[in-house]
Amino acid sequence: MSVSSRLDRLSALLEALAPRVELIRAECPEPTASATRCLELYLLTRGDAVLTGPNAARRIAAPSLVVCRSDLAHHLSAVGEEGLGHLVRAKVFVEGPAGVLLFNEFAEAVVLSLAQTDTALSQAVALISSELAMPRCGQPALLNRAGDILFIGLLRHLVAHPATGRGLFNGLADPRIARSLVALHSVPQEAWTLERMAAEAGMSRTAFANAFRDAMNQTPGKYLGMLRLAIARSAVAAGHGLKRAARESGYASSSALSRALSRTPDEEGAGRRA
Repeated sequence: MSVSSRLDRLSALLEALAPRVELIRAECPEPTASATRCLELYLLTRGDAVLTGPNAARRIAAPSLVVCRSDLAHHLSAVGEEGLGHLVRAKVFVEGPAGVLLFNEFAEAVVLSLAQTDTALSQAVALISSELAMPRCGQPALLNRAGDILFIGLLRHLVAHPATGRGLFNGLADPRIARSLVALHSVPQEAWTLERMAAEAGMSRTAFANAFRDAMNQTPGKYLGMLRLAIARSAVAAGHGLKRAARESGYASSSALSRALSRTPDEEGAGRRA
């Protein structure tokens, strides 16, 4: 497979994520860590708030978008008497196999000033705020679609402006590494070698391995292993047999997949390093 010269960094990833977005108009609940893992988005359209997390608290000024993982305790509280009546919440449930790769990027809360975000994200926020200000015909359907646009706009912004110096968004921000990632996300079951991944990136084997590790904070082989294992676990959870799960995820055999599924995280890492 050869990636098109017009690089689409998100379509294959979105297919592997299979996101489902639910918009909620309600104030932030009490601090808690949910057992059902999702991303929680908070649109602060007016006023100021304080975001409290496991390790620190920070003040946030509107207009801002806050992204937190539901399994990490956090709380948004109002500053002043206005309260959080103008807060819009959204839950992003990632139902595809690559969800674990996305959640790894939000080990800490991400706070974006909407005055400095990409146009698509700002427009999605403006549309949602306008719709929620007044009941209109077809509003539920429109808000469902606006939630999808909001999430895609968020991903676009994070690819263009990675919040951290390493990780998935940082890799997608590098056109060379992005070409290899798009290929891996599109056909993870194919026989990927380091040489083939480097060829997708248009780089030498050594230069690619070093650049990938610097951008992603892990080796190409480890990332591919994580992606394949996530796909396999999703297939097994869906009731597919080990043979089909191994075929769809790129494992050489059902027995190889069975061994991978039985390993602890530390053993998985050791196996990939070997």
